[in-house]
Amino acid sequence: MSVASPIYLDYNATTPVDDRVLDAMLPYFSRRFGNSASRTHAFGWEADEAVKLARRSVAGLLGCEPGELVFTSGATEAINLGIKGAAAAYQSKGRHFITCTTEHRAVLDVFEHLERDGAEVTRLPVQPDGRLDPELLRSVLRNDTVLVAIMLANNETGVLQPIRELAELTHERGALFFCDTTQAIGKLQVAVNELGIDLCTVSAHKCYGPKGVGALFVRRKNPRVTLVPQLDGGGHEHGLRSGTLNVPGIVGLGAAAELVVRELWDDNQRISLLRSRLEQELITRCGAKVNGNTRHRLPNTTNLCFPGLRASELISACPQLAISTGSACSSALPEPSHVLRAMGLSEADAYASIRISLGRMTTEEEVRRAVGMIASSCQ
Repeated sequence: MSVASPIYLDYNATTPVDDRVLDAMLPYFSRRFGNSASRTHAFGWEADEAVKLARRSVAGLLGCEPGELVFTSGATEAINLGIKGAAAAYQSKGRHFITCTTEHRAVLDVFEHLERDGAEVTRLPVQPDGRLDPELLRSVLRNDTVLVAIMLANNETGVLQPIRELAELTHERGALFFCDTTQAIGKLQVAVNELGIDLCTVSAHKCYGPKGVGALFVRRKNPRVTLVPQLDGGGHEHGLRSGTLNVPGIVGLGAAAELVVRELWDDNQRISLLRSRLEQELITRCGAKVNGNTRHRLPNTTNLCFPGLRASELISACPQLAISTGSACSSALPEPSHVLRAMGLSEADAYASIRISLGRMTTEEEVRRAVGMIASSCQ
């Protein structure tokens, strides 16, 4: 008797590397192994050209200039460089920062670090649907506000923030707008100029690329953003991020970006339909409730509350199903989701909630089987 294969529905935690991305990367692990900083021979020139090509591809994804990108080891490093780097560069303007209670821990922890260093941080609450009221931001902006950090898409609920309006308010007071776009890349079209973003993050493994590589967008005009490097060394990446570049990883990020540009619309149409089917089945069969705004959210994500149940027990009852109670970075913590609690959910409802996130490889059959597993566990 054959055993059914496990079903992966945790694409917001990480995505598999697309076969086409892997094919693009493989030569740079072997025969094209040069250091892109080596300028005296063909091996270095070849690696440098590959990095330049990938930089153009990622720039095309974001609608920015290639020279506005800094390659990093991932989104967490990009967040640290963007926020800490700006804090150090603009101390003469002030030491006031604004963020939101539902941000990723990587952002919230950076602001806790700045507070220990003497900065003042205002944390804005969200409405019950997870959205931020722009007027609330307007009311707390000050002349000494250096930077506002609001994510585009929440990693747990998929809820989208009104970034363009928030950025406009921020710029009216002469502050920088930092946007954690990590979870949105590969699921939405992210045009930094249209949105008014000054700094934003990219992580390859969230969009079918490899782990351990990402990028930070740093606006170079209107305004030209200045950062203080957080790593000392060889002065790579316009002097902002020292360290030998991960050429295979960067090639993979570039290849993943090209696929997103070509296939985003078709992927989203299919995935959104699957998400709706899964959601409606679980609402009907299990009495589940959707957490967060259902109009302004990612097409692949649903966060569902199963009143009276314990999400950890539901997940344990479905060993063949890869789903989660929230962020992968916090999945080992015993506390309920800080995102759901910030939205006003009771502790019991927060503990009763699971995140399901679909992706490029998700099939109709997998959704059907997943619904059956969860429904059986709810009874």
